[in-house]
Amino acid sequence: MQKRPNPRGNPNQDKFAHIRINEQITNVDKIRLVSDEGSDIVTLDEALKRAKEANLDLVEVSGDQDVHVCKLIDFGKYKFELLKKTKEAKKKQHIVTVKEIKIRPRIDNHDFEIKKRHAIEFLSKGDKVKVTLRFRGREMVHSEIGMNIVNRFVEDLKELASPEKMPVHDGKTIVVVLNPVSEKPPKG
Repeated sequence: MQKRPNPRGNPNQDKFAHIRINEQITNVDKIRLVSDEGSDIVTLDEALKRAKEANLDLVEVSGDQDVHVCKLIDFGKYKFELLKKTKEAKKKQHIVTVKEIKIRPRIDNHDFEIKKRHAIEFLSKGDKVKVTLRFRGREMVHSEIGMNIVNRFVEDLKELASPEKMPVHDGKTIVVVLNPVSEKPPKG
């Protein structure tokens, strides 16, 4: 009977495909068997017999050596522990996202403050903020006004963020990316 692929695409299904257990271990005469009592070199048949007696699985730990290394463990419990470790590692991971704030050269003071408040919110969460000022039509004639607005934005947020590099005038836009300043004091 062949297994059908999981229609939901279980991501854990393929994580353990490379691990060979019990009868999947083939083309091997002798193996190094590691168990609670210690390790010794035995034949594959002897190792499988010991695994059945102990009601455990024979799991190949290292198959790239002259003598393959196998362990006597409960494979279901082993898989559960590995999944638990990977989930724990993902919890501790922080993914930095880039939030974009778009402004215009003729932005009103109140609108500017609202955009600044949004930027402060994003930076306090640890996200990067990309500030984009876009010119339309004849506004390009006074590009220094746009540069002044972007520099004011950067200056107002200097306690919370530092720019990756100075604002760049690229065609009809001025762009600057702000990184959140770490709260941790420097060592030493």
